[in-house]
Amino acid sequence: MWVGIILLLFSQLSANAQMTGRSIKNNSNRLSRFRGPNLTFPKYKRYSFAGASINSMNYFGDLAPASNLTSTDIGFTRPGFSLSYGRKYGPIYWWQMSFSWGTLRGDDFESAGPENETAKYRYVRNLHFRNRISELAFTFHFDLLENPYTYLRRSSWTPYIFTGVAFFHHNPKARVPDYDVYSGREFENAGEWIALQPLGTEGQNTGLYNNKPYARIQPAIPIGLGIKIKLAYRWDLRLEIGMRYLFFDYIDDVSSGYVDLGIFDDPLARSLSDRSQENTGGASSKPRDFTIIENITSSHTYVGKDGQSYTVYSGYGSDLHPSNIRGSVNDRDIYIITSLKINRILQAYHKTKPFR
Repeated sequence: MWVGIILLLFSQLSANAQMTGRSIKNNSNRLSRFRGPNLTFPKYKRYSFAGASINSMNYFGDLAPASNLTSTDIGFTRPGFSLSYGRKYGPIYWWQMSFSWGTLRGDDFESAGPENETAKYRYVRNLHFRNRISELAFTFHFDLLENPYTYLRRSSWTPYIFTGVAFFHHNPKARVPDYDVYSGREFENAGEWIALQPLGTEGQNTGLYNNKPYARIQPAIPIGLGIKIKLAYRWDLRLEIGMRYLFFDYIDDVSSGYVDLGIFDDPLARSLSDRSQENTGGASSKPRDFTIIENITSSHTYVGKDGQSYTVYSGYGSDLHPSNIRGSVNDRDIYIITSLKINRILQAYHKTKPFR
């Protein structure tokens, strides 16, 4: 009897020992195959989206109220729109391709009052512009709150930042005055908005000055931030503001100095180059008070390259800028797009466990 009990216990211990050895071996195999946690963002978590937005556009440049980056005339804010398509590729990053359209405005007469010490010389300068912008941008966005899950479990709100590259078409224009103040001849197209780039208002087309005609298609670097809010199953709302850093200074057709008015063969180019003598202001056609202008600065007369005499006011360059510059070539223009976007998720993959 005792022999049987001893044999039974011995067999049980042997079986347990075999099972323990097998478990250790299996665990060792698992450990040897372990490569750490899965940090990838698999295909079934990725998704595409499309959206549309209502935008507002603002501008900073030589025709802003003051020479600082925060200076812009809110009264010239103009509406625009965007269409976009993008794809989320990781827990915090996604890309987007977008097309945007809108208008930029600037006007010395409206935004640079003669009573303002820092802007009164701009009032004398009396330049203005309007520019329609068509932009194609490719941007990379980075969420500040990680979402490693599918879109179904995305956060209720997520702030983000973005940057990328953009190309835009622009064509600055100005309103044609009633007549040429230097010859007295009336313009047949008075009141029409005319493209400024072909006119070369800073002598670009003459070869006499160190500047060349600027291109109407230009690159830009978008930089901005926003917040994304989950509205529903496949819908997101985004509020976004983005600055476009430019590589040129002619989005307003103003950059460097005044030129000799005697170099222009076209009287319209001459009139739009220096508008300090015009009786009306900017695009509004409102009368200017020359008594105020005479208190700010003085006029001077010179003989141009064509042998004619020209009288102009020392405007933007007077006192503040002894060289009497028309603009500041060292300060690049920028424009800002503020957007309210609605996005819909278009494509998403689902992965379910197999049925057993």
